[in-house]
Amino acid sequence: MEADLQQHVAFYLTGKTPGTSLDAVDGLKLRPVLFAGYRDLTRLRYDFPLVLLDGPDAAFVQSLSGLIDGILTQVAGGDDGERVTKHVLRLEQEIRALVAAGESGALSVLWVKAADRLAGTDKLFKDSLGRARAALKTDGEVIDCGAALPVRFLTHAWSRIQQQKARKFQEHIGQLALKLSNILKADFVRSEAGQQAKSLKAAVGGTYDDAFDFEVMSRLLGKGTPKNALPESRRRRIEWAISALESQRFFPLQNGAKKRGEAGKAHSFVFENCIEVLAAIRKRQPEMIELAKAVAIAEFEIDNKYVEARHDSFFREFNENSLDARDLAQFPDYLVCLNADNIQAAENDRLMEILSTGMSVKILVQSDDILAEQPHLALGKRSKQLANMAMGLNDVYVLQASGSHLFQFRDRILKGLSYPGSALFSVFSGASSPDADITPYLVAAAAMDSRAFPAYTFDPSAGPNWASRFYLEANSQVDLDWPVQSVAYEDEAHQRVSEKLAFTLIDFVACDRRYAKHLARVPKAKWNGTMIPVGEFLAREPMSIPDKVPCLLMVDADNVLQKVIIDDKLIREANRCRETWHSLQELGGIHNSHAERLLARERKTWEEHEQQREAKAGPAAAAPVAVPAATAAPAATAATPQPAAAEPEPPSDEAYIETPRCTSCDECTHINSKMFAYDANKQAYIASREAGTYAQLVEAAESCQVSIIHPGKPWNANEPGIDELIKRAAVFA
Repeated sequence: MEADLQQHVAFYLTGKTPGTSLDAVDGLKLRPVLFAGYRDLTRLRYDFPLVLLDGPDAAFVQSLSGLIDGILTQVAGGDDGERVTKHVLRLEQEIRALVAAGESGALSVLWVKAADRLAGTDKLFKDSLGRARAALKTDGEVIDCGAALPVRFLTHAWSRIQQQKARKFQEHIGQLALKLSNILKADFVRSEAGQQAKSLKAAVGGTYDDAFDFEVMSRLLGKGTPKNALPESRRRRIEWAISALESQRFFPLQNGAKKRGEAGKAHSFVFENCIEVLAAIRKRQPEMIELAKAVAIAEFEIDNKYVEARHDSFFREFNENSLDARDLAQFPDYLVCLNADNIQAAENDRLMEILSTGMSVKILVQSDDILAEQPHLALGKRSKQLANMAMGLNDVYVLQASGSHLFQFRDRILKGLSYPGSALFSVFSGASSPDADITPYLVAAAAMDSRAFPAYTFDPSAGPNWASRFYLEANSQVDLDWPVQSVAYEDEAHQRVSEKLAFTLIDFVACDRRYAKHLARVPKAKWNGTMIPVGEFLAREPMSIPDKVPCLLMVDADNVLQKVIIDDKLIREANRCRETWHSLQELGGIHNSHAERLLARERKTWEEHEQQREAKAGPAAAAPVAVPAATAAPAATAATPQPAAAEPEPPSDEAYIETPRCTSCDECTHINSKMFAYDANKQAYIASREAGTYAQLVEAAESCQVSIIHPGKPWNANEPGIDELIKRAAVFA
């Protein structure tokens, strides 16, 4: 055993396999034991594949399983419900298998293909699927977790939000243009040209040619209609505003197509690099200013509040500095889709420039490979640096998640896309694993659970502090260094063995063939007690020459349990990963060092108060001396009456404070300084119970940091809410 330990330690320290007692893992197709049950995901019901739903009024995404469950609630309730359920679930599995094999397209298309494969000539099967198909009221692209998911998912969600914004904006400026046109029409009707017989006839229409004498009507109107025509300056201003509203290319109006002409096609807002989006923003800024100016003038004119002496000079100087957040919120959001592997230093600078402008630009940074080895594990270094810098700007919405978690984060993604400012979405697709046996979904999920790529959001609009803005709770067992899972397997004696294992960075890295040289399989004959689980090893204090080596449980292609030891390089990377996770925990208020330091300080203060109290109280009364066993009093006999056991004193009905334990926190005196007061030692006592209400007394008890206030019984039975107050006070009896 000593020789085995020496060889194991040698591998741990050097990464080299001395002798023949260790085997290389390359080619063994090993995977962490916690993955053993996930070889064929097509047989499992989980979030993927997703359906990117069509239609402006439906949710923008749903899981295939969720859609099927909704269908079954409608069609599987009768006597044949069990049969229908079985057939429809079989169809779902077939669609999942088609997508996993590379099929793509609309759900309706894949449905037909899967149904044709399964039903054949089985009439009952066809009946089940036909009823289910009739209940399917929506359609959309079916997409699996992989390299294409982040861009398709974000683009689809972004498009849905832009459609909603476009409808609202087009309706608004369409009404403005119509009302401005009505002002001009009304002015024309009052003008001499508008009251000519030809104009009147055109306004009434040819149907009534024989019913009216338009010449007579023209003479009558000319005599009775006031001639207050629009000032020429106002007419030109209104005509300009109408033209600007109808010819704008941000959210084009149908009736503005002719004014825009061939060169005036609608603007595109989706880009693949920062250079193009910056150029587009700068080029379109004059158009944006003109449109915002036209909207403002239109609103003034419609309300008849435009005063030339005041507003002409203002609108002459109207520029980008005149636009406020409300103006900018009307315009479309830009979407930039980047791949972290292609971001160079110059592109990185432009990206931060975009985020710093405050413009409503949404940026997706997709990472496909976060395990680049040289010089250290990258662990999504570039995308995580961008996310950290974006949070540092303090007004950028930031979301980080693996592709496996996008569906769970769909509401937070929509919130980020709707955020009135810049937003950065950092997503790991999971599609880079060189081992085709590990699906992108498993790789992405492993990256998140191993703390290599944790999920979180930073929402500047959620509140004034980090506690309200930063969300980390989506991660598994967020208060632990590593999530702990149970695993069961059969030993050589065919007995069931159950263990709890931490899922660490090593489990994630072990899925990647590039790191095979950092792992070594130990033959079963060489297994011994010096090999301990990786999670346990990481929790130990580091030693220059360890007496135990880290071991990872893995399974081969036949699900046979294997033990693999790890070299020091991966252990160091796991420690770095854990420290980064600790920083995120602090931001999320978990194991926060500042809070723990404050708690320690308060505890120390309380202990000092206790020591001072005991010192002032003087020596305690002498305790009764124990009687030696040899001279103990004789046991009581039946004839000797014994004193009855003392009954515990019932809780006092009077309110009181355990004054010696008071920490002088001021909580109670802030509630009512007449009811509560400090003694000479600045420790609280109840000065006058009647100086306040029972509600204040209960509130003080609940606020007390050391729970030393006891409200007792109420003295005013008619106080509002007295029954509820008594229940709350019972905790402190």
